[in-house]
Amino acid sequence: QLQLVESGGGLVQPGGSLRLSCAASGFTLDRYVIGWFRQAPGKEREGVSCISPSGGGTNYVDSVKGRFTISRDNAKNTVYLQMNSLKPEDTALYYCAATRLIITLCRPADFGSWGQGTQVTVSS
Repeated sequence: QLQLVESGGGLVQPGGSLRLSCAASGFTLDRYVIGWFRQAPGKEREGVSCISPSGGGTNYVDSVKGRFTISRDNAKNTVYLQMNSLKPEDTALYYCAATRLIITLCRPADFGSWGQGTQVTVSS
């Protein structure tokens, strides 16, 4: 059974950093596009960043470009999201998800396997 588990969330001050991890079990990640998504209260879920199976292709939503970095270690069956210079507007529940579709945009509707999420709160 495909399972994704996110970790690494927490409370951080503005300007701080966090690294989220997305660990897979029941399948190997190396054939999947992995995406990080977030959902704040009262808002729609949005794609933050996606990474190709090889790790050679990535994309980011404009609001996190230059601050967030997605990476993957297929040997560890894990994908990471390094988040620097965090802002209060980054506060949300962060999810990772997997798809075998060939995609160019990081859209939630294209992903079928989801984790439970990890909360990120940016506040002073």
